[in-house]
Amino acid sequence: MNVFQRLEYWGDRHHPAWLDVVRIGLGVFLFAKGIGFISDTTRLTELVSGLRIDFWPVVAVHYVAFAHIFGGFLIAFGLLTRFACLVQIPILVVAVFFVNIRQGFSYLNSELWISLLCLFLTLLFYIVGSGRMSMDDWMRRHPS
Repeated sequence: MNVFQRLEYWGDRHHPAWLDVVRIGLGVFLFAKGIGFISDTTRLTELVSGLRIDFWPVVAVHYVAFAHIFGGFLIAFGLLTRFACLVQIPILVVAVFFVNIRQGFSYLNSELWISLLCLFLTLLFYIVGSGRMSMDDWMRRHPS
């Protein structure tokens, strides 16, 4: 049993029911954030362009928007939760350490705190998994 399998086994065994409500809330929030990004792509393009990354900003904008939409949907329903969290982690790391930190580390910078909270919760659900109130668990119990 390698480290990832032991971590996954531990996460499946230590998952309280109230954490499922938090997972659903995180998924709905990421889904709404993705809808907000896709409806206002100019704002997201400005954020990505300010990073001076050498790849096409339109690709980054669409990756972020669609990853939030589909990843948030999957996290909310508890379907492929660990994979959806893995897709979200690079986006949230860039949001915390490269985009939002430029505006200052103060209590007034709410986007930084929201990004930090989302990053923490995404890492948490990557470790502990989707829980009992999820499509993953339902599919495990009903293999046919």
